[in-house]
This record gives sequence, structure tokens and C-alpha cells, in this order.
Amino acid sequence: MKINKSIFIAVFALPMMMLAQEQKDSIVPSKVKLERAAFESTTIIENQSNVLWNKGTLEMVMNHRFGLVNGTNNMIGIWDPANIRIGLNYAVCDRVTVGFATSKDDRLNDFSLKGAILRQGRNNTGSLVSVSYYGDFAISALPTSDFLHSTDRYSYFNQIIIARRFNRSVSFQIAPSLSHYNYVEAPVKNDLFAIEVGGRVKITDSASILLDFNQPLNKNSLYAPKAGVSLGLEFSTGSHAFQLFVTNYRGIVPQQSIMFNQNDFFKGEFAIGFNITRLWHL
Repeated sequence: MKINKSIFIAVFALPMMMLAQEQKDSIVPSKVKLERAAFESTTIIENQSNVLWNKGTLEMVMNHRFGLVNGTNNMIGIWDPANIRIGLNYAVCDRVTVGFATSKDDRLNDFSLKGAILRQGRNNTGSLVSVSYYGDFAISALPTSDFLHSTDRYSYFNQIIIARRFNRSVSFQIAPSLSHYNYVEAPVKNDLFAIEVGGRVKITDSASILLDFNQPLNKNSLYAPKAGVSLGLEFSTGSHAFQLFVTNYRGIVPQQSIMFNQNDFFKGEFAIGFNITRLWHL
């Protein structure tokens, strides 16, 4: 119940705080010039980045994960069943974005909230880092017979993203998180803390190398989830981005991936995936 209350407060109080800050910024001229966002798109493969689009921007996101590249007759996982997620995000203001998406695996419908708390200043003025909040609330649409109570369908994800753009080519972030499922089977625990580190190295004006690593911090069952490892390339323009990568995550919704991942990247248990985003400025 305490977890549910904290998420309720975050979902409804945070946007009001961000909108108030947005209005304050527009009234009081700031001498601090803001640094550009540390990354080109709203995700670093499997995790959120600190990127927030300008007010009125609509973003469509498509995430696709093929089957594991396991050496059997599956054409490096392409012939196996895939997991897909399609979503829309809308920038309520420069500091707050809300979103909705649906995923194939476990039929998850998820609602997201992302807000900028601090923004990095240019030339080491103002804040030295950007700090953002990301929250996700997912509801499983599996048959009613799969659940004893309706609230057993619910899961939550909360994350603080601390990012810094060091220069035009190199950016880095670190992001602690808390995942929560209302219902899990014993001996799995309901809550799991994790920490993500991600980075980008720009190799051309439109292409970058991405690295994403997610480490669970507490053992939530006898079968502890494996760390998430992802490595890929990103190609971006002003209105869309394409990421092609290998990852050991099957899930796409963050709490699902972090809580239940049993694929060991370093034992060859990984899949090919891609993310595509498209922007419209309304």
C-alpha cells in the first residue's frame, strides 16, 4: 500500500511541480544557458535517457525484440516469436512528457510519466548534470482467470536519471530504479532495486555507439535476475531515430525486464532488436 501511495503521489504531484517550474522559468529570465540533451533520443536501447521534447511534441515509438540467437534453426532468432511494443508520448510542456504503450508479451498496457528536475548548464554554469524522473505503471491484459484479484495485474517502475553531456561526442548517465509487482509467485519478492549505467559515443554527425547496462542490486528470489547488457548503433535525424542492437532482455517494459530476466549475455543468451522513433511537432 505504501508503494502504491508513493507512486500515486509521483504521478499526480510531479507534473504540477514541473509545470510550476516551467512557468517560473518563463517569468524570471535565466542567465544560465542550458546544455543540449546528453542523448539524441528518449531511450538508450533498453532504458530511458534524459531527453524530453519541447511542448506539443508527439513521439511514436516502436520497439522490437527477436528470439534468442542460440545457434538452432531460427535464423539468428528472426524466425522465433518476437516481442513488440508500440507507444505514443506527448510533451505536456518542456519539462513533462506522458505516454501510453502496449506490448505483446504478457499483453502489457503501460502508462508513463517523465519529468525534468534539473537541467545541465552550458560551460559548467548552473547544474553540472541533468536529473530526470521516469515512472511507468503497467496493467496486464491477460485473461481474468490468470489473476486472483484485479490489482494483481499491476506493476510499477520508478527511476531517477542523472546524466551529463561531457562534450559533443561523449555522454553518460547513471540511473537507480525500483521495480514493484503487486503479485509474484514465491519465492520472488515484490520489489527489486537496480542501477543502470549508459553511455553514448558519437562517431559521425548522425551515428553513435550506445552501451546500456542494468544491474539488479538485491536478490529478489532463489533465482536472481541476470544483469541487462545491451550494445548497439543509433542513427538519428531531427525527426526520427533508429537503434539496432543486441540485448539479453526479452521484455521491453522496464519492470518486466529487470524483475524476470534469466538470460546471461556472456553465455551467448542474447537477441537482436531495434527501436524506431518518429516525432511530430503539433
